[in-house]
Amino acid sequence: MASHRRPKRPSRTRVTVLTATAAAAVALTSQAANAAPKPTKSEVKEQVDKLYQEAERATNQYDGAKENQEKLEKEIGRLQDKVAREQDELNELRTGLGAMASEQYRSGGIDASVQLFLSADPDDYLDKASTLDSLSEQQLESLKKVQAKQRTLAQERAEAAEKLKDLADTRTELGKKKQQIQSKLSKARQLLNSLTAAERQEIADSEARASRSSAGRVDLGNEAAASKFGAAALNAAASQIGKPYFRGGTGPNSYDCSGLTQWAYAQAGVGITRTTYTQVNDGARIGMSQLKPGDLVFFNNTEHVGLYAGGGQVLHAPYPGAYVRYESMSTIGSFQFGVRVTG
Repeated sequence: MASHRRPKRPSRTRVTVLTATAAAAVALTSQAANAAPKPTKSEVKEQVDKLYQEAERATNQYDGAKENQEKLEKEIGRLQDKVAREQDELNELRTGLGAMASEQYRSGGIDASVQLFLSADPDDYLDKASTLDSLSEQQLESLKKVQAKQRTLAQERAEAAEKLKDLADTRTELGKKKQQIQSKLSKARQLLNSLTAAERQEIADSEARASRSSAGRVDLGNEAAASKFGAAALNAAASQIGKPYFRGGTGPNSYDCSGLTQWAYAQAGVGITRTTYTQVNDGARIGMSQLKPGDLVFFNNTEHVGLYAGGGQVLHAPYPGAYVRYESMSTIGSFQFGVRVTG
């Protein structure tokens, strides 16, 4: 005979455990379904290249601020030297007035006008026109010299103080740009570290092959150089093919993009500025159809620069992990314009 006993109801504890287990299983299944797939090697390379571009932008801004800092430090040094000289001259003028007062005292007392000057601001004193008649021509001339020297000294001290403030602001900007650069490069390293060792080696080998092969297999055509300076700069840069990109590098062992172009033109006997943002003004701007070997070429909102080599090729220092090499203009980025340096 079948039993008619009612089945035993599960305990509340057991129901809670089963419910929690089921919920966890659903959550894990959902996470697995929604988890982003691991980026491929080409996707990582694309993201890393973008970060390198952003780091290069911050590097250019850092280099510009660094250049400005050095300029300000020189200007402040000159101003401080000038202030010291002006102060010495002012002290000599005051000594002369003191000698004048002593002479008057020995001959019967100090002139009231000179006595007033020695105890008050000469600017305030000379404004009192009623006292001018009591001064001799020599005294008046001496007082005016002191007044002019004090005004000059005050202006120079104010200018030096303003330059010091600018310097403090520039140093703050340098710190921010350095953090930006480090942040971008750190993210790039993290992305590369997400790849296997074999994948990272493939990327490194690819960069090395691109640099080695660019020296002997690139067809540059037979275009005439923009000038003798352009030809010399291009030849100098070509001698650096295979040397590594390094942020802030200005040669001769490593380079960043504007460091290479500056170094190359220096070998041609032409001085150009340090950053891409200033090199855009180092010559006449030209369009793509006007480019000739030796011209500077700017990409990506003027954040990257190289030397036009002919045949649609650019000789440049690309980015971290790469080497000085020729590369097709079509693969570097968005072309902005060229600049022809005439010496």
